[in-house]
Amino acid sequence: MPLKLEGSCRCGAVRFSADSHAPVPFMCCYCSICRKTAGGGGYAINLHADKATLKVEGETRIFHAEIDDGEGGCRTSEIERHFCPRCGSALWVFSPDYPELCHPFASAIDSELPKAPSRVHMMLSSKANWVEPEIGPDDQCFEEYPENALEDWHRARGLWID
Repeated sequence: MPLKLEGSCRCGAVRFSADSHAPVPFMCCYCSICRKTAGGGGYAINLHADKATLKVEGETRIFHAEIDDGEGGCRTSEIERHFCPRCGSALWVFSPDYPELCHPFASAIDSELPKAPSRVHMMLSSKANWVEPEIGPDDQCFEEYPENALEDWHRARGLWID
């Protein structure tokens, strides 16, 4: 049975829940978007949840980041970053590339989460110069994106919840 994630914003205007088969917070993203919208420690941690089970009380707003197109311009990301319009708390991310999933920020989850046996540090090429990642002996590090998805990481470690 999947783990029910329950979360909220700082001011309590938004509460949400969703079921997760892969609830272990293990992947630290140092990209400038995650870092600046949700990462107090210089990174953000997204979880894996079933979008069909997402229940929301309260109203959220959506932010679409501008992304450097590598040619001197910008493009608007299709990825939706949901946040509380009252207190600004980052709540979850939704990508139309994976319509069956949503990715709550671990920082918004109020229910107990399992502890990760190791971590993946991604987008290290984008980390702020003041950030000193705490790299454990079994951690993996990537300058850009990791080879494995959230589901793959959980399944490989026997942490997938059916």
